[in-house]
Amino acid sequence: MKLTELAKQQPAFSKIKEVIDSGQRQLITGVSGSAKTLLLAALQGELSHPQLVVCDSLYHMQELVADLENLLGEDQVFAFPVEEVLATEVATASPDYRLQRVQALNTLLADQAAVVVTDAAGLRRRLPKPGDFQAATLTVEVGGELDPTTVGTQLMAMGYQRQKMVLKPGDFAMRGSIVDIYALNTAHPVRIDLFDTEVDSLRYFDAESQRSVENIRAVTILPATDFIAPPAKLAQLKGELQDDYHHLAQTADEEERQALFGLFDPVISALDAGQLPVEMLEYADRVYEQPASLLDYLPAKSNLVLDDWGRIKEGAKRITEQETAWLMDKVAAKHRVRGATLDNGVMETLPKRPGPQTYLALFQKGLGQVKLAQISDLATREMQRFFSQLDLLKGELKRWQSQGATVVIMANSPERRNQVATTLVDFGVAVVQTAPDQLMEHQVQLVAATLANGFEMPPANLVVITEAEMFKQVKNRRPRAQKLANAERIKSYTDLKPGDYVVHVNHGIGLFAGIKTMEVDGVHQDYMVLDYRDNAQIFVPVTQLNLVQKYVSAESKTPRLNRLGGVEWAKTKRRVAAKIEDIADDLVDLYAKRETEKGFAFPKDDYLQEKFDDEFPYAETKDQLQSIQEIKADMERPRPMDRLLVGDVGYGKTEVALRAIFKAVAGGKQVAFLVPTTILAQQHYDTMKARFEGFPVTIALMSRFKTAKELKETDRGLLNGEIDIVVGTHRILSKDVQFKDLGLLIVDEEQRFGVKHKERLKQLKANVDVLTLTATPIPRTLHMSMMGVRDLSVLETPPTGRYPIQTYVLEQNGAVIRDGILREMQRGGQVYYLHNRVHDIERVVAQLAELVPEARIGYIHGQMSENELEGVLYDFIRGEYDVLVTTSIIETGVDIANVNTLFVEDADRLGLAQLYQIRGRIGRSNRVAYAYFMYQENKVLTEQGEKRLAAIRDFTELGSGFKIAMRDLSIRGAGNLLGKQQHGFIDSVGYDLYTEMLADAVATKQGKKRPVKSNAEVELGVEAYLPSTYVDDQRQKIELYKQIRRAKSEEELTELAGDLIDRFGDYQTPVANLLTIGTIKLYADQAMLSEIERKRDNIYVNFTVVGSKKINAPQIIQALAKTRFKATMDEKEDGAISLRLVIQPKMTEQDWLNQLLALTRELGQRVQEANNEQEGETKQ
Repeated sequence: MKLTELAKQQPAFSKIKEVIDSGQRQLITGVSGSAKTLLLAALQGELSHPQLVVCDSLYHMQELVADLENLLGEDQVFAFPVEEVLATEVATASPDYRLQRVQALNTLLADQAAVVVTDAAGLRRRLPKPGDFQAATLTVEVGGELDPTTVGTQLMAMGYQRQKMVLKPGDFAMRGSIVDIYALNTAHPVRIDLFDTEVDSLRYFDAESQRSVENIRAVTILPATDFIAPPAKLAQLKGELQDDYHHLAQTADEEERQALFGLFDPVISALDAGQLPVEMLEYADRVYEQPASLLDYLPAKSNLVLDDWGRIKEGAKRITEQETAWLMDKVAAKHRVRGATLDNGVMETLPKRPGPQTYLALFQKGLGQVKLAQISDLATREMQRFFSQLDLLKGELKRWQSQGATVVIMANSPERRNQVATTLVDFGVAVVQTAPDQLMEHQVQLVAATLANGFEMPPANLVVITEAEMFKQVKNRRPRAQKLANAERIKSYTDLKPGDYVVHVNHGIGLFAGIKTMEVDGVHQDYMVLDYRDNAQIFVPVTQLNLVQKYVSAESKTPRLNRLGGVEWAKTKRRVAAKIEDIADDLVDLYAKRETEKGFAFPKDDYLQEKFDDEFPYAETKDQLQSIQEIKADMERPRPMDRLLVGDVGYGKTEVALRAIFKAVAGGKQVAFLVPTTILAQQHYDTMKARFEGFPVTIALMSRFKTAKELKETDRGLLNGEIDIVVGTHRILSKDVQFKDLGLLIVDEEQRFGVKHKERLKQLKANVDVLTLTATPIPRTLHMSMMGVRDLSVLETPPTGRYPIQTYVLEQNGAVIRDGILREMQRGGQVYYLHNRVHDIERVVAQLAELVPEARIGYIHGQMSENELEGVLYDFIRGEYDVLVTTSIIETGVDIANVNTLFVEDADRLGLAQLYQIRGRIGRSNRVAYAYFMYQENKVLTEQGEKRLAAIRDFTELGSGFKIAMRDLSIRGAGNLLGKQQHGFIDSVGYDLYTEMLADAVATKQGKKRPVKSNAEVELGVEAYLPSTYVDDQRQKIELYKQIRRAKSEEELTELAGDLIDRFGDYQTPVANLLTIGTIKLYADQAMLSEIERKRDNIYVNFTVVGSKKINAPQIIQALAKTRFKATMDEKEDGAISLRLVIQPKMTEQDWLNQLLALTRELGQRVQEANNEQEGETKQ
């Protein structure tokens, strides 16, 4: 039996269902928590129509949806989430919420048997009429018709936005006969290939690589939002807004008029372009003059469930009051002509609406005008908490068994189930493990399942106990797959756009002006235009793209442009090269020394280690598992480990470190854990205490919070070996701390220790295994060259069950702040409020206290003494304050899992990396976190500030840190790996060139051979480029040229050709030639040719001097014999061979290109074979 079937056995159940079937109203009391979830799920199993459940708040709605998903499939549970504060809704267009709402409406219209859950705000929201919503759906099938001239307007009316390239849900793009749409309801974006107006083919493609994934026959594209209106309506709205604007502008002065223009113009132009922007939500009364509501989408026989009508009414009333006040503020500020009521009037009419209604409440209470057909009391009780006291549980189980109850114990992970089973058997309680759909009555059983909490349901004689009651900590359920995750991954940071600084290897730093197609000697080719000092320009043919790199510097400062043909660039390069020589020497020495040192080889894992690893309450990510494996393998080797673990904020670096610590202690060694701040030390100490509970390990803490006496004791314990692990600040490094047998040193955020600490660290490190943790990402290229110095483990996948952070960007607004703080306090959480000026921070504290008198508010800033600062933080961690007002000092690594709401004042003034770091301080547990980035009201943002805020809003998922860092931070982490300040040098040549030079120098010093290749110039005088009619977007063009340049094999180029057809349709000769010449160049490099050049009917093929030694005349003649060219061969004084090929009169351009390709392919293979043979000989 299933749990839902057991619930149906209570006598009241059939009566409840009868009332629903007869379309009447009833009240059910005595259900709460998961018992309510179970009741709804059991009813859904019996009903053939959707049920609409209304909760009183967004938070309760999210709780209920998550819990329902434990009992019903994901295709049977839908949410209709609506923000409770209009200001936040306008500020954020969260794609997640939009997607959920559209799917919910679609489910109701399709009369699909499922539960749809909404909040009070959702119930009062004005919606388009169901007919309009249905009309805004597009169905496309192969062989069907689709008019390319009108489909653009149609998609815009459905709320999609036109882009050059589709990257995220809600985008569409049109290129020639190809239409790409990233619908909200499909797993992948869809590519439609048209032949005139007939749909020729349909396929899904991958947004990141833009490659096709699979062909499909038909697809239904839902609107991109539930906020849509027909085109005629948009024109009317535009007219009304223009009137409003003129009306307001009459009485405004110049400055106000500009602000008004800034407010109205974007909205009016969007309406003009056929879009309904989210700002129009504050005119919802005009957009939907005869409003529809969710109830209009609900089928007549559907059950409407009101989870506490009283609280829903109260919530709706509060929302309406806030909304009215907000709109009146706008009227007062002359940003609006008059106030409005935006709700749909449902709250008044709902009780009289025909159709079944089920009211839920904990206790019986009057419902005003509502006539009830029956009242049922289910008398369920919430389960008591046992807090790991399993003997208490045993007593209760005995009692339930004697009553013949069906007891279901739920535990999600196999480890937890076995733990419970063995414990209960020890207590003499018989328990069987069963599957969730094979429950047995009157038995105690263990199942793999989850619910939010346990309960007793006496009428059904059912008892459910979950992990939440048995243990202190719950193992997380598998989170719902994020549909919108990596769609927004930043394309590589090397994307060039006009206006970027670039470095040309031979000419130095210039400005990229764009790509230009030019005709030279009667042939078209694409050139990159670079501007240099004194208005000089150079044109770089795209075949030499590899000579140009984007300029990236340490402090993102503007570089000086070089002068063409001057000596300064050559000088700069020489200076840097000399410096790099020294660094390379250091690196090579370090590397050699490490290889020869002897350390301690730890034993393999034992059963205790396995037990410890299993008790981790979350699912490990694949990166975590790999890093753990790498670290353990390092520890088992005799060579001392020196490993760097890089991972974004909140990626579980600590857990990886803890496993290494446990391994060291199990191997009989001591561990020192060094952290930069006292607070961090305290946190790591608490984490370890909790995690090592029940294992024979002693941990000590050394920090300023400890008395001198305690510290002395710790010193003694470390010396005589009583203490296994010490965690602390640089106090650990002081001379009087001596270890009996140190085996592992862990350094957190090494870049934050000073020089003298580093010296002392070096002594400690001598023959000890060292693991360094850092969140400052270091670009991959550098890792490669640094590989010799330390091994690297990287955590790039975010932990599961972390939600993306809901990020809002909006004008500062009291109602939003109050609402956000209360919403967080309601769920027992805490809030950061960032105000970045010390002098008036106390004023802000006073203002907040006035706004939210219920909250306890503390504050910290950088000018406090460290003791004060840490005192306040310490209290905050212990929950003495609800809100912490702080300056940006919070940026640096304080982890408090209970803080999940963040407000930032004047966010437009902070840098991107800073915003990201700060936002990384929240969302560190498994509940949704909220970040509000605010700017002063009526302030017109600078373009840069606006862009930064948009970027941070778009990259909500964890782990975009790596990507954002690439834009902002990439270099700061790179300079100091060797302790020498190299900023200046990196800046003078740009980052990429610097790493390239360093990698070369290290390889030469170690006597490693770089792969043997030349860089041949191929000038064949044929049309070979990407015409703008084929690819018009410059960024995509550069990316494609780069891919052709970078291809390592002919297969890659063939694949690229397939991609081009897939993305842009069939191509003409110039593109075909471009690919052929790309392949010829690839083999010419392998054959060590210096150039291939065509002069009218002659093609000259020249070998480099080195290449000529790798091949002999007979081999060349054999290769030529396979072609139809007439040829002569010649040898210059320096021994370089050159060939002259004569194109025969009958050959077409395609012919001789293919013949030349065959020749270079043959030569390339010969030279590479010769290379490999020579290498073989030198080794012997």
